[in-house]
Amino acid sequence: MKNIRFSKVAVALVGSLALASGGGAYAKHHAEMSSQNIVEKAASTDGFSTLVAAVTAADLAGTLSSDGPFTVFAPLNSAFAKLPAGTVETLVKPENKETLTSILTYHVVSGRFKAKDVMGLIKQAPDGIASIPTLQGGVLKASMGSDGSLILTDAKGGASKVVMADVNQSNGVIHAIDTVVMP
Repeated sequence: MKNIRFSKVAVALVGSLALASGGGAYAKHHAEMSSQNIVEKAASTDGFSTLVAAVTAADLAGTLSSDGPFTVFAPLNSAFAKLPAGTVETLVKPENKETLTSILTYHVVSGRFKAKDVMGLIKQAPDGIASIPTLQGGVLKASMGSDGSLILTDAKGGASKVVMADVNQSNGVIHAIDTVVMP
């Protein structure tokens, strides 16, 4: 029953984020607060179906449905599609739950950080690169791209662009990203 409700929620989130293809990182904001939590929004949006399947496989739906607040840098389906063939299918297997959980929680920050908050951290950083601690225990580096977009750099040097910012939910905020970041 719990997985069925979560799946309906994931489908809605993906639909609302389908607008994220194109434009600058801050061209599309969803400033209004939703009564849905992060998981419900993701489950109700078509563009997040892979993320929802991964969250379900890692048993993180309960955590991300709790009060939080959380900031989630949520990879779109197209971000997961950039991974080597078979990666997602391998990660969602029960024997890889620990690795999957580590990757997913690397995309989550404790607290509600809107785009303006992250940009403020970047501006305050002496080198223009803000360090953002994740729930996984690692750090994401945030900087501004040449086009004014928010760029996240992971521990392995990979970069991801925020393509939709400030999808405000009852327990936090979602920023859709175009590449999966890795711890």
